[in-house]
Amino acid sequence: MKKALITGITGQDGSYLVELLLSKGYEVHGLVRRSSSFNTGRIDHILLDPHDPEAKIFLHYGDLSDSEQLSSIMYNIRPIEIYHLGAQSHVRVSFDTPEYTGNVTGLGTTRILEAARRSNNEVKFYQASSSELYGSATPPQNEETHFQPRSPYACAKLYAYWMTKNYRDGYQMFACNGILFNHESPRRGETFVTRKITRSIARLLAKKDKYLYLGNLDAKRDWGFAPEYVECMWLMMQQDRADDYVIGTGETHSVRDFVDASFEYAGLDFDTYVKIDQKYFRPTEVDVLIADPGKAQGKLGWKPKVRFHDLVKIMVDADIRASGLEPPGEGDEILAKMFPGKWWKKD
Repeated sequence: MKKALITGITGQDGSYLVELLLSKGYEVHGLVRRSSSFNTGRIDHILLDPHDPEAKIFLHYGDLSDSEQLSSIMYNIRPIEIYHLGAQSHVRVSFDTPEYTGNVTGLGTTRILEAARRSNNEVKFYQASSSELYGSATPPQNEETHFQPRSPYACAKLYAYWMTKNYRDGYQMFACNGILFNHESPRRGETFVTRKITRSIARLLAKKDKYLYLGNLDAKRDWGFAPEYVECMWLMMQQDRADDYVIGTGETHSVRDFVDASFEYAGLDFDTYVKIDQKYFRPTEVDVLIADPGKAQGKLGWKPKVRFHDLVKIMVDADIRASGLEPPGEGDEILAKMFPGKWWKKD
């Protein structure tokens, strides 16, 4: 049985990835931070008691700032694949916590790479890189585009990107970077702008909120559907040689477009409920991100199914349903049509 280790297993991508790997017969180990409260809501539906003979998911307490702890976990598990998704991943928050972001998001990658190298040089390593690396670079952006990071988060991810390449070149490790553009789902964190919008719609409909406060509505992003991007992570790790890949849809839309589409779908008036708050603006903004995923399409045979307006409907439906109300339902129909035998168990 193949063993995989996932850092960030309780996040959006980690939760979908563990379901994908389980569907392929893996035993999955996840790194979680010690806390006085549980933070496993995204994976509770697939967790079993570790004493259960059917259990194939095992969680281990660890922290990306503790190299000794990471080394111990690596030696004990001996995974054949490591998916490094853990990070301080909120771009706006990185301006408030730049040192912490650099330590966890940047140096944390080095700690994982070094622990992997020392325990098993044959292990395969996936680094969750980000389209934020491109910053102010002219779109569309591909694997040859020069990076121009515009936030502490992006700078930390740039360090992690180059460390991954250096371990690949210097130690002949199978280490690849997945440069994923924005990818969303009903499991997206509630402070990220797309989920903040769709969750707010549900709260407005339920009369729990009066307004939605946002920052820069003109920033443009390439938005895709997270489960499809997770499949790409696995495909990169199944190649004969490690490489770096840009993953995205090749389309861009503004935050304003996302708000407009979401509110229109839910039957709400944008102008009545949306207000601007300067505290949500970044000190330095990334204006336009558009992926050129030609390499991934050619080498991995991957093409996204879910497009912008489909994604909006999927997310709005999920949040309205979670609030106890009846959603329009088009998002549910899209999922049923595009993924009739989907491997993930929870929308």
